[in-house]
Amino acid sequence: MPEFESITLTVSEAATVLGVSRTTAYECVRTGQLRALRLVVPRDAITELLAPPVAQVDPVENAVDVVVGPVSPVAGEALR
Repeated sequence: MPEFESITLTVSEAATVLGVSRTTAYECVRTGQLRALRLVVPRDAITELLAPPVAQVDPVENAVDVVVGPVSPVAGEALR
């Protein structure tokens, strides 16, 4: 995978930046003093996102739509 600069920090990295212990940083997260997100992205989600476009045929109209990325549940609109 290509190298990139993450826009998030682990709690341990945040502790280092703040100059506090990891335990203190986790306590700040627990008490709400430090906002944190818990996210997990499956590797196959990355693969799906980067996959080449797939043509989809509408049997009613015989129209072909090209899906480039995630699709909104509203009328097949592409998410932005």
